[in-house]
Amino acid sequence: MPAEPHSQSRSFHLDGPRARVMPLFTARGERAWAAGWDPIMLSGAERRGSAFQTVKHEARTTTWIVLDYRPAAGRVSYARLAHGSNIGLVDVVCTEPPAGGTDVSVTYTLTALDAQAQAFVQHFLSPEVYGRMIENWRAATSAALARSISPRERGEVDLPSESPGADQGKDEHRHEGGEHPERGSLCDCD
Repeated sequence: MPAEPHSQSRSFHLDGPRARVMPLFTARGERAWAAGWDPIMLSGAERRGSAFQTVKHEARTTTWIVLDYRPAAGRVSYARLAHGSNIGLVDVVCTEPPAGGTDVSVTYTLTALDAQAQAFVQHFLSPEVYGRMIENWRAATSAALARSISPRERGEVDLPSESPGADQGKDEHRHEGGEHPERGSLCDCD
């Protein structure tokens, strides 16, 4: 009788709107927070059916396929094959609680491909190991989110909407024959 797949879920909170959080859980977006994450895009990007591969430090290749990407609904799901080890699913669900920010739930569901991989899957999905991984995700995604929010959005700086003099002088800007006389190059300012 085949073994049942193993699953583990954990959640964390991020101080940012779902529209900013969701891109962090895409193949390309994960580069902003996951050390060594460098996906090789095989097809597409975020939409269903897009595929990519990653190579871990022990040279194990994992092939990923996007099953679902609906950022407005806060959902992204992947099927994955860690060649020679395990297959499974990764589901990320982002919800917006009334108090603000985004609650992120991450579920891994894995099936080992052999007995040696069975030990890895059980270890990886143990509450302690999985919990540490998700805490690392929380810390890294929080830092990436903080880096992606401008000082103005954080309320740290009150900048004018345009720099001084930005509205000066389209009428005062003179060129002759479509060229800046001082540079002799074609003007592309109009």
